[in-house]
Amino acid sequence: MASINKSELTKQVAAKSELKQKDAEKVIDTLIDTIKENLANGDKVQIIGFGSFEVRQRAERKGRNPQTGKTLIIPATQVPAFKPGKALKDAVK
Repeated sequence: MASINKSELTKQVAAKSELKQKDAEKVIDTLIDTIKENLANGDKVQIIGFGSFEVRQRAERKGRNPQTGKTLIIPATQVPAFKPGKALKDAVK
């Protein structure tokens, strides 16, 4: 299974949308920045047919240092999460 990087994604978006590659890159960058800003503000970003991005709380938990075997407390944190929408799930079946 192959993966594509941002450059390849930009080329594909430019070709499908008939935009110049520079313009397609600007659109992708703006989309990513807008999603990041909204998540940083605590907002959920929902794209119907694709999925939703949100910030989830990860609780404090116990962990273990693999080198020393010592147990330690991993502090609570907030993490970004993506939940795919039905259309995206159906597309990859």
